[in-house]
Amino acid sequence: MSAPTRRAPNDLLVHLRRARDHVDRHYTEPLDLEAIAAVAGISKYHFQRLFTATYGVSPAAHLSRRRVERAQDLLRATNLTVTEVCHAVGFSSLGSFSSRFRELVGESPSEFQRRWAGTGAPHIPGCFVFMWGLAERRSASQEKPPEAPGS
Repeated sequence: MSAPTRRAPNDLLVHLRRARDHVDRHYTEPLDLEAIAAVAGISKYHFQRLFTATYGVSPAAHLSRRRVERAQDLLRATNLTVTEVCHAVGFSSLGSFSSRFRELVGESPSEFQRRWAGTGAPHIPGCFVFMWGLAERRSASQEKPPEAPGS
């Protein structure tokens, strides 16, 4: 019986980066630990420990930070409401969005938006943002190779 093979640390980094990049690209989708760990091909508990040790934050914290970063962009540059931004970046609860936003940014999403509105910068109409998002999803689904007949 041979000894179990162990992945080299660099090999694990490749899998962790793949999962982190997946989160960065698909932050608007519902993602849980199991789904993210599956991208890395590692059990969810092992993935949780490795990700946290490597990046200094848990996968869930990384995901919520990414969502809040994108929310800041939308609140600064669009005329979307806070509720629309909340859902556009993947949060399902306005309360959890607002509390996480305040925790990371230091002010509520409404205060942040009001402060940036005072600068007089032009805003992108929300309908353009949603149309662009739909076009992006549509083009990504069109890039998938067709399934073979009978599969």
